[in-house]
Amino acid sequence: MHDTGLSVRARHASLRTCVVMFAPYGFRATYHHLCRSAEVPARLEADPEALVRAVEELQTARALWLGDEAAYIARRRREKAAGRRSTRADGSWRDAGRGSGGSLVYCPDPGFHPTDPLPVVVERVLGSRIVPGAVERCRACVGENGVVRWFDGREVYELCRVCGVALDSCEAEPDPVVLRERQERWAGIWKRAL
Repeated sequence: MHDTGLSVRARHASLRTCVVMFAPYGFRATYHHLCRSAEVPARLEADPEALVRAVEELQTARALWLGDEAAYIARRRREKAAGRRSTRADGSWRDAGRGSGGSLVYCPDPGFHPTDPLPVVVERVLGSRIVPGAVERCRACVGENGVVRWFDGREVYELCRVCGVALDSCEAEPDPVVLRERQERWAGIWKRAL
């Protein structure tokens, strides 16, 4: 990403790889967030430094996550050494993240995600504690703001009304028209036209 000797297309491909490796909102929403926050233009040659801004925001957020992962690994090693093999719910993001495909907070609608800088949201999510069995709150904006329903063509999601984080989902009858519309919208987002 920082190698100015590479073409902007190659650097853009590197950004994609970085987002594949760490996508706190899911790949599409994280990509859209970075393009918006770093103001990555549709014509990459117009502002190649935007790619650097995007990857630096992602790297700062990832460093926070890596610190949390290291602390979790150290804690689990101590627990296993003490004879406790299974994890227990502690209200952390890991409790809620089991069905989110590895995302810290999954945003299924790529255009509807938190607007705060990624490191701010990641730090908020990592520090959130929700008592098991309590009313589900959004970890990204830390509130009970109500939900909106969103259909991706296969699943119906309940999203935080404020920031678009998925709080719940259920399978639905596939709708090819909606699936096609979602794919066309994603193509526009990928080209930074939306």
